[in-house]
Amino acid sequence: MRNNICVFCGASEGNDPVYAESARKLGHTIATQGRRLVYGGGKKGLMGIVADAVLEAGGEVVGIIPQRLVEAETAHRGLTELEVVSDMHTRKARMAELADGFVALPGGIGTLEELFEIWTWGQIGYHSKPVGLLNINDFYRPLTQFLQQVANQGFMRQDYLDTLHISDSPLALMQQFDDYQATNYDRWAK
Repeated sequence: MRNNICVFCGASEGNDPVYAESARKLGHTIATQGRRLVYGGGKKGLMGIVADAVLEAGGEVVGIIPQRLVEAETAHRGLTELEVVSDMHTRKARMAELADGFVALPGGIGTLEELFEIWTWGQIGYHSKPVGLLNINDFYRPLTQFLQQVANQGFMRQDYLDTLHISDSPLALMQQFDDYQATNYDRWAK
């Protein structure tokens, strides 16, 4: 079982209540399956919702937050553990170190940046952990269509695109993570 699940998500809730409800479901799934949440340490938006859901269900939450965001009063003070780091680069590296798998909920450019960075790290061999999208309300459909275009045009290999797990169900996504077998791709071949 992938015990430590890193979740990237928005510090906003979005315009549709389905996003908050799905964040709650993911949090409950993580906790009830005996997993631990690793995330960016914020109290607002989907970040706070998923963390609170894990805590409400009796799970553990580790937040990693840069000092600048603590000073902006966005830190969630009710976590199992809150680790304050110097900057965003350190935050992402620490979350990657602690995590056994990575899920992106809907979010903005920060969420997308975190998703692409961690997925790229896997592509070039810095980790062999699963990466997935919780595709709530078809939020990620335009992105997945674009990524298919990237592969179709020869800028990404199809076998690597296929490593991105996509589901609209937290249970199904966690099962995909548990079933994941890392493949040693010949990353430098055409």
